Amino acid sequence: MGIASSPVAAQVQGKPTEIRIGTQKGGFFPAVRQRHTVEDAFKPLGIEIKWIDFQFGPPLLEAINVGAVDFGFVGDSPPIFAQAGNSRIRYVAAVKSDGNTQAIIVPKDSPIKTLADLKGKRVAFGKGSSAHNLLVAALEKGGLAWSDISPAPLAPADATAAFVKGSVDAWSIWDPYLSLAELKQNARVIAFDKDVHKPNAFYIAWTDFVEKYPSLVAKLNSVFASEGQWADLHHEEVAKAQAEATGVDIEAIRRFVGRSNYRVVPLDNEVIKSQQAIADRFARLGLIPKPVNVSDIVWKWTSGS
Repeated sequence: MGIASSPVAAQVQGKPTEIRIGTQKGGFFPAVRQRHTVEDAFKPLGIEIKWIDFQFGPPLLEAINVGAVDFGFVGDSPPIFAQAGNSRIRYVAAVKSDGNTQAIIVPKDSPIKTLADLKGKRVAFGKGSSAHNLLVAALEKGGLAWSDISPAPLAPADATAAFVKGSVDAWSIWDPYLSLAELKQNARVIAFDKDVHKPNAFYIAWTDFVEKYPSLVAKLNSVFASEGQWADLHHEEVAKAQAEATGVDIEAIRRFVGRSNYRVVPLDNEVIKSQQAIADRFARLGLIPKPVNVSDIVWKWTSGS
């Protein structure tokens, strides 16, 4: 995966010589990398940017916890699992999702029409991912318990194969896999995120990095916030860069990008409350080893940070 072997970023004169940023397949990161904006912002400080790609959130946060990545972007559930496992992470910024880029899908001819119809069915999801949370919240809304389904925890690539083969009845998944399944398999959505809860995504940093370099974290947040504003106005450029970088069908990417927003904001009380509700739900169901208080690991980003 190309993760740096040293657990601590090399330092020169009180600053790191490199910042390691973890990203996932998709999003606006391929466009940001093409634009070189982050690199250009830090080059005058003598700091190089190293990008490290992950398939989904949990392994990215594992890398941050051990100090192999300094800063990264994940959905709502991975930080909760990480915090419950005493990971050395901090929430440093949020992206408030419109709830259109993740859904529970079924094959086009499936008899499953409603969330209640998932009873007794085999449902794929990424363990510890935002799709895990969507599935839990959706079951609650459908009046079902976790024990009412047959859970199939699968990474996206494995879940894709299982869905195509028909070895799972439903799949809780995010874009671009969602868009691909809709376009290639004519998958049918039975619930989007927005139908069952209010999702968010987060920029997460390694605790040691935040404590040593708060001004650099604030600068990273500001650069990504600026890039988010650009991306909201340039969907086609975002889509083309993502398609080039991932090899994913451009039509699926355009669908994904068209229903995304990229606004980077501080964690306000609304975001923290929403995230705490997810953590409490996971604790109640025994999905995490202990309850967590989300606000304990929130770093306050202000313009003067």
